[in-house]
Amino acid sequence: MKEATEIDNSPKYDERPWGSFTVLDEGDGFKVKRIEVLAGKRLSYQKHARRAEHWFVVKGTAKVTLDGSEIICKAGEAIDIPVGAAHRVENPGDELMVFIEVQQGDYLGEDDIVRLEDDFGRNS
Repeated sequence: MKEATEIDNSPKYDERPWGSFTVLDEGDGFKVKRIEVLAGKRLSYQKHARRAEHWFVVKGTAKVTLDGSEIICKAGEAIDIPVGAAHRVENPGDELMVFIEVQQGDYLGEDDIVRLEDDFGRNS
């Protein structure tokens, strides 16, 4: 008799110095994450060679830097990050900021990151 293998369908959760993310769904060519950014924190100023991203803010206010320009996105607003564009998101508020990130591309690994600046001393 063949033993049943257990399948882990729980979301993939990871804590980072700026907050956390949970992978909600993923498939061929896409990944969806719920990203929480702590008050006053920001992610690396970075770019990706193989994926574009779409960010939809669901709670709080996001300060987005996109190729050197700063854009404020409030809850209910979205922004597109093209492949190869330098980008960063930060939480300028004093409460948790949450956004949904949809990645699209032929490779969606966490190692497709070139960090241009990082508050936490991480390098590419």
